[in-house]
Amino acid sequence: MDLPLWLQYLLVGAIVLVALWIFARKQLPGTVRRVRLAAAAPLVREGRPPWMRGLARWIAPPSRGGAAACGGCTDCGPEGPKR
Repeated sequence: MDLPLWLQYLLVGAIVLVALWIFARKQLPGTVRRVRLAAAAPLVREGRPPWMRGLARWIAPPSRGGAAACGGCTDCGPEGPKR
């Protein structure tokens, strides 16, 4: 099966983008977090349509603070984290 050249370029480009995203998340987590916040902030402002606010919530990184969203292990119970 011979794929058209444009489709081959599209597939290779998609693979490269996925590889770059994985690399950035592993090696530059702070930068990725700041970029995601900067991209989501304008979309969540008051007066934006609901679909745009949903997209912003999808783009935004998970919160860091609080006991419910500590970003650590998933072993928390009512008593707190297990040691």
